[in-house]
Amino acid sequence: MTQLTFSPDVVLLDIEGTISSQPYVIEVLYGYLRRHMPAYVAAHRDDPVIQKILADTVVLSGTDADPVETLLGWLAEDKKAPPLKKIQGLIWENGYAEGAFKGHIYADALAVLTRWHAAGIPLYIFSSGSIQSQVQFFQFNRAGDLRFLFKGHFDTDTGAKVETASYGKIAEAIGVAPERLLFFSDNPRELVAATAAGVPNVHVLREDTPPDARFAEIRSFEEVELTPGAR
Repeated sequence: MTQLTFSPDVVLLDIEGTISSQPYVIEVLYGYLRRHMPAYVAAHRDDPVIQKILADTVVLSGTDADPVETLLGWLAEDKKAPPLKKIQGLIWENGYAEGAFKGHIYADALAVLTRWHAAGIPLYIFSSGSIQSQVQFFQFNRAGDLRFLFKGHFDTDTGAKVETASYGKIAEAIGVAPERLLFFSDNPRELVAATAAGVPNVHVLREDTPPDARFAEIRSFEEVELTPGAR
């Protein structure tokens, strides 16, 4: 097995398609959201949070279409729209609470991230899902409560994952130079943005993710070694 060796101060991780199965997220989590969104919104129409999400949806879409239909359309497109991400977290909270599903993490990712955490390497998440939904995903996980692994979370409130500026903001928020971060993602567009920000990165190939010669790549986190001096 070829090993990639790095010496970062901080590790930054994508979730879907990187440490968790993309089909699982789309079929299980998105499926639940699609089935339950209309009823959830109808039951919470008077909630100021839901009212703001619907109002923001109308503004962002630029149409007078039913905002719930717009949200469902964005879900089908996997559009990284902030109102959609906010309502996702709220509806998934119900699903987790009633035991409708649990989060998924690849075994190799869990084993390696647990070792890195034990070695004192700070682990952060950068996902298009809201911070609330990220925390729930790890709290209610098939592998148990994994919240202890992660020092912090970032979502699209920081900026889009395909925008270079987002990675600079994350480095600044953590308090490290961009070159001291190490970012893992399955999405080449995100890796291009991270590279432009001076952030070293690794392309994670899961399921049908095609390789890309521009990036260092792995099929398992076991292929990555962080040097003992990395902190």
